Amino acid sequence: MWIVAVAWIYVVALMAATEPTVVDGVMTFVFYCALPLSIVFYLTGSKRRRARREAQARDNAPK
Repeated sequence: MWIVAVAWIYVVALMAATEPTVVDGVMTFVFYCALPLSIVFYLTGSKRRRARREAQARDNAPK
């Protein structure tokens, strides 16, 4: 998953570099790279967060 994310960041950075203005480049990078990748990583990490929360609940349970 990480190699795909790094490759996507590279591609979008090159796309942003070819934009005519800096504002267009920043907007391209944010809306094609930062926002979608943050959503994807949040969604794919939900299983890990749930498992961590359940493990913490088991550790904190009264004995």
